[in-house]
Amino acid sequence: MSFEPKTQAFNSSISSVTIGTGDKAVTLGGINVLPFYAFDAPITNAPKIGVEITDHGMAAYPQAGLQEFYAGCQTVADMAKRVETMHGASFICLHFEGADPNGDNRSVEECVEIAKSVADATDLPLVIMGCKNIEKDAELFTKVSEALQGKNILVFSAREENYKSVGASAVMAYGQKVGAESAVDINLAKQLNVLMTQLGVAPTSIVMNAGSAAAGYGYEYVASTLDRIRAAALAQSDTQLQMPILTPVSPETWSVKESMVSEADMPEWGSAEERGIEMEITTAAACLAGGSDAVIMRHPAAIKAISEMIEALV
Repeated sequence: MSFEPKTQAFNSSISSVTIGTGDKAVTLGGINVLPFYAFDAPITNAPKIGVEITDHGMAAYPQAGLQEFYAGCQTVADMAKRVETMHGASFICLHFEGADPNGDNRSVEECVEIAKSVADATDLPLVIMGCKNIEKDAELFTKVSEALQGKNILVFSAREENYKSVGASAVMAYGQKVGAESAVDINLAKQLNVLMTQLGVAPTSIVMNAGSAAAGYGYEYVASTLDRIRAAALAQSDTQLQMPILTPVSPETWSVKESMVSEADMPEWGSAEERGIEMEITTAAACLAGGSDAVIMRHPAAIKAISEMIEALV
């Protein structure tokens, strides 16, 4: 008697959210199976990888592999153009670290000019990541959304403290997409999605950021949250949890001690750059296996490895 596998495709599905325009536009979500369960049903939209570049430019990337890849780039826009050649890159995440009032306090006007230069330099979809300051991000997202109207960008992310201003401006006024960021808790994630939709933001304009952490740094909470969100969305048909998930991996993995401690301080740990790459690969793979529809990464070697993993599994 031959073996007949029992498939489990769900009646519910993850919403499709498209960012970018033209041939390079990217659709996140739109699947009705568990992560990489291609044997249950076709995975119409494979997971995507976004490449993080920051407003600090090359100064933020001292690693040899990054210096080599971006060699010759003088501006952030140059770096964005170079990303187009990176294996596995689907979109660009422009991270405005320098806008932080407790850091460089880069003005919103200067950030807008950088965002415009990046948008002019590449056809890849654009995600705008803020500096984690509630007030500064709300103003930044509004001004960038206005300046890039028609580009179908994703502002990443709105939180409970500023979702009204970000949702009303970025999505409802300027037609962009928005990330809904919560702190690694399924109930908080659902609550923010409810608040956003009650505000008038369409579910097809919302991408979730359900929280992130580097592998080994409380990642079990991230894993369980991703699992529960995906199960509720597909098995329980919870429409308020059916938005696709985008997880920012690189800001977490390149800021932990395993990636930052020098080889002089910890020679037994080996190459610092290799440690960072391995941390990024491990975390991104775990996020995608848990239910993320896209991850944001930094190092070309890590991105190539995850891209090959995706290609092998879908």
